[in-house]
This record gives sequence, C-alpha cells and structure tokens, in this order.
Amino acid sequence: MSKYSIEEFVRNTVQEDKGEGFFEQETPRILEVNLDGSVWAKMGSMVTYHGQIKFEREGILEHGIGKMFKKALSGEGASLMKANGSGKLYLADQGKKITILHLNGDSIFVNGNDLLAFEPSIDWDIKLMRRITGMMSGGLFNVHCQGTGMIAITSHYDPLTIEVKPGRPVLTDPNATVAWSGGLSPDFQTDVSLKTFFGRGSGESIQMRFEGSGFVVVQPYEEVYWSSDNK
Repeated sequence: MSKYSIEEFVRNTVQEDKGEGFFEQETPRILEVNLDGSVWAKMGSMVTYHGQIKFEREGILEHGIGKMFKKALSGEGASLMKANGSGKLYLADQGKKITILHLNGDSIFVNGNDLLAFEPSIDWDIKLMRRITGMMSGGLFNVHCQGTGMIAITSHYDPLTIEVKPGRPVLTDPNATVAWSGGLSPDFQTDVSLKTFFGRGSGESIQMRFEGSGFVVVQPYEEVYWSSDNK
C-alpha cells in the first residue's frame, strides 16, 4: 500500500474505540464522549457526532438565578450547551490540547475559557476574581468543579504543573494560567518593573500569587480574553 494512498490515510486517522469510558481522548485535541444520557460542553465545541443526540443551549435559569447573575457580571463569553441522547460526540476547542481528569471527591478551579466539558454529576460554580476587576479586560473568572465525575480541560500546547508548597509561593501570568487545586486561593499583585521590561500595557505586570499547598497548571501561551467592550 502506498505511503500516500487514501487507504493509508484512512487507516492512520480512523476513529478507534479505546474502551476508556465516558470521556476518551480520541486525539490529543479531540475529545470523544460516549454518550448515554447527558453532558455539559462548551458552546460551539461540537465537531461531529453520530447517534440520537439533541443539543440545547444553556437556559437562562438552567443553573439557578445566582449563577446567571455571576455569569453576567463576569463577562463570560463561553456559554454552555447540553447534549442529550446516546451515541458518540466529538468535541474540540480551537485545536487546543485536551486533558481528561477524573474527580473522586476532588476539587479544582479551571479558567472559565479552558473548561471544555463535564459530567452532570460534577458540582460547579462560577467564581469571580473581584480583586482583579478593572485591571484586565476579560477572562476574570474561573469555574470551581468538585465531586465525582469526569471533566475535560484545554490548554494551548502541553500544560505544565507547578507544585505550590508552604513558604514557596508561585507566581503566574493570569493569561497563561489554566487551573489550580481547590485548596488554593490566589491573590493578585502588580509589578511595574515587569511592565516596563516587557513594554506592554497590562501583561506580565499583573501576576497571580499562589501560597499554601497544592498545584497550579500553566500553558506556554498567553491567551487574551476579550470582553464585549473590546470587540
């Protein structure tokens, strides 16, 4: 068989059942959901599916009025959709790398733009970063996920996890911060010298500071989150 034949291409790229469960990493950048019920996913993340699946946009009161108000105040632009039915659903987000996590009574905070999908069994809530409001133009919220079930998060390229230990704080660029463990509560600080060094309006001059015990996940990319005022 020719190295460049259509048959060879199909053989190398065809979908495979890996038997990994509800979420499967079909490729590093495509998530397979073996659906038999429902799943929450980022709006617009569906790339293909087969089976009997219906999609519903997140209702205005789907998760309670409290979450609706926090969502509006946060300027969050990544709405959720619910997929119901049975079949195989494939999700992706701008070619970002996908990481699957199984929470077993665990707790994790995920940048709101980096949460791709989660099981309905996951308890979640939007957390506003009020202390940084006005310092950046968007992306100033995160989603607290806890309980038992699977979640899928995304990052530009390979994520890096840094351990946070007592007496050794970790500082990150907010635009490169993907997630952090549930026991951490980041603070924010500015560094005028870094602003001058990088010659940018409000990039590395704003830092997230993590102290205590846990971990923080970063990506080798600064993702800029645009609010409606920037469009």
